[in-house]
Amino acid sequence: MLIAEPKRASRRQFLLVALGVTGALTIGWGLAPPRQRLVGSRPLPLLEGEIALNGWIKIARDGTVTVAMPRSEMGQGVHTALPMLVAEELDVALSTVQIMQAPIDKIYGNVAMLPDALPFHPDEHGVVKRSAQWLTAKAARELGIMVTGGSSSIKDAWGPMREAGATARALLVAAAARQWKVPASECSTADGVVSHANGSRATYGELAATAATGSPGEIRLKNVGQFKLIGTPQARRDSPAKVDGSALFGLDVRPPGLVYAAVRMAPTIGGSVKQFDAAAILGMPGVLAVTDFSKAAGGVAGIAVIARSFWQARAAAQALPVTWEAGPHAALNSADIFKDLATRLDTESGFTYHSTGDLGAGSAGGKTIKAQYQAPFLAHAALEPVNCTAQVRNGKVTLWAATQVPSIAVGAAASVAGVGNADVSLHVTYLGGGFGRRLEVDMVRQAVAIALAAKGAPVQLIWTREDDIAHDVFRPAALARFTATLDAAGNVLAWDNKSASGSVTQQFLARTFGLPGGGPDKTTAEGEFDMPYEFPNQRIAHVIAETALPIGYWRSVGHSHNAFFKESFIDELAQAAGKDAVLFRRDLLKNHPRHLAVLNAAIDKAGTPASGRAHGVALHQSFGSIVAEVAEVSIEDKAIRVHKVICAVDCGIAVNPNIIAQQMESAVIFGLSAALFGAITIKDGKIEQSNFHDYPILRMHQAPLVETIILPSAEAPEGIGEPGVPPIAPAVANAVFKLTGQRLRSLPLRLA
Repeated sequence: MLIAEPKRASRRQFLLVALGVTGALTIGWGLAPPRQRLVGSRPLPLLEGEIALNGWIKIARDGTVTVAMPRSEMGQGVHTALPMLVAEELDVALSTVQIMQAPIDKIYGNVAMLPDALPFHPDEHGVVKRSAQWLTAKAARELGIMVTGGSSSIKDAWGPMREAGATARALLVAAAARQWKVPASECSTADGVVSHANGSRATYGELAATAATGSPGEIRLKNVGQFKLIGTPQARRDSPAKVDGSALFGLDVRPPGLVYAAVRMAPTIGGSVKQFDAAAILGMPGVLAVTDFSKAAGGVAGIAVIARSFWQARAAAQALPVTWEAGPHAALNSADIFKDLATRLDTESGFTYHSTGDLGAGSAGGKTIKAQYQAPFLAHAALEPVNCTAQVRNGKVTLWAATQVPSIAVGAAASVAGVGNADVSLHVTYLGGGFGRRLEVDMVRQAVAIALAAKGAPVQLIWTREDDIAHDVFRPAALARFTATLDAAGNVLAWDNKSASGSVTQQFLARTFGLPGGGPDKTTAEGEFDMPYEFPNQRIAHVIAETALPIGYWRSVGHSHNAFFKESFIDELAQAAGKDAVLFRRDLLKNHPRHLAVLNAAIDKAGTPASGRAHGVALHQSFGSIVAEVAEVSIEDKAIRVHKVICAVDCGIAVNPNIIAQQMESAVIFGLSAALFGAITIKDGKIEQSNFHDYPILRMHQAPLVETIILPSAEAPEGIGEPGVPPIAPAVANAVFKLTGQRLRSLPLRLA
């Protein structure tokens, strides 16, 4: 069937306004081609004997290839996968490629994330969508924000890093051809060597200096059939260092003269420091200074104690006499937040993200099914707590940070220190988990503000787990309502879905850039409005509810709860229609062959559940990738036990199948922790949870076996770090219904 073009006059208006704010819609700028991403504003820094062939690649005399790495490694494997793109096009062994931290430069900005944030349905292919994506990508290139997030690292690098490799290879071939006086087309490359049929042979290291002064001629990227490295399972390059303990995380930084800082932050949301008595603790062992960092912390009020060891700093911070102003949200509690969401759903129409057909006509005369679902606030709870090391000396700032946003971190540090961005040096370490928490720069602001009081010494700011959970930027709480109409044969005639939550994007833009919030936010409704199911009449809307609680991007963002809502309600409809849940989905995917293939692959692999267990299924597309999960579940001692998860994924070209399987396993464990246990609650303006005893994550003995099936594809790569998270909660909930007859509509999943 043809999917009707939805009504979206208001969205067109929003997009034009949004792009206009960036200055994008000048005619000359809009018609100009995108700015190149091959050569940076400054040359790559070189060691003796190294030659830069473009802004991404330099080659040493011994043939070692160094690649500029603009993305942070937080366990997702980018330090392995991105060099593979260069190595493939350059025709070198992956073992000869090393990485260096990319300097702050706009050519390394993430261009893929912004177009993906536009609120268009995947099935839309009209001129409005194409134009908006074109202009937004151009704006992203101009902004040049270096960020690791949105499951976009491979997707964003697929063009520029392969082009960098192919261009460098062409330069080397052209240099050899000039030396040998033969046509470049007669030369071949393999394993870092250029060869000719006449017996001439030269290594890349021997050719690099000459190549840098020449022209590459025509650049041709390899096609899928020519790949030798891309698509093959390669071992993670960061694994040995993480196994032997030599890997450097944020907490491992030890510059000479290092001192430590512990913090006390306002216990209530929006609270502030009224007064404190620094003199009471300055005589404690190791204590060097006490400073109030509230003005620099981006809205979080607090006091830091600097000492010679962290334990000394922590003990003194705990002993510091502080009087707090509770602030305007001292009476805030979870029940009132959900009551507000319900009221908004009762009284506000919200923004319609997708609408097709005639909802009123489709609802006439059929059987009506209604349901309400809810999800709580969630913390990130990365295993490496929030930390940052900063030194301010002689008008210069040095940062050591486990950050997902290097360029934003530099800007934040410069702002707090009162220096220019060029006066900030940043060393990005490994991240002990990110999940979106390290898209924030509150820890950078705090660390630099504290370092200003450290008399030139480097200071390592460390939050405790209690600090980390109480002062997170949380995954929003959400409430969703569904109404569907079935005909006598169990076919869906109409689907109406409206949800309510806070807007992460609006808060993030205000916190990070000081931009006013406004307009729709795709992340609030993603996973609801962009589903593939072919309902003839449908409407999906969302109501943004302002929240006092700081909210932020959490692994898979809105998909994390909206998939639970949508895929659970799909099962409810199948049950009401008297149909098998898998067959019900298949009937709704007749014009979506990729989705259907993923669903079938998971079902075929799962087979029949063991005795006493049940299978639950969920299908969801996020970050461009399609994932189906089948969870094998039992009930043991009145608790939900997940034994096995089959995960099928179509993510386009599988650059490194090993990493894809690892990310799906990771996503299932992460998502299952939230599905079974995760909930942040508020009482009297304070977060009630504090550590893993009351905010648990999945333990090893609770972890299921995860088997991943990667469907072959020749499409360009899409995201893989997050798409495995959304389907796990509904898959488990749907299995629980089969076992118990209980339809669990709230997260975390708890049996009555």
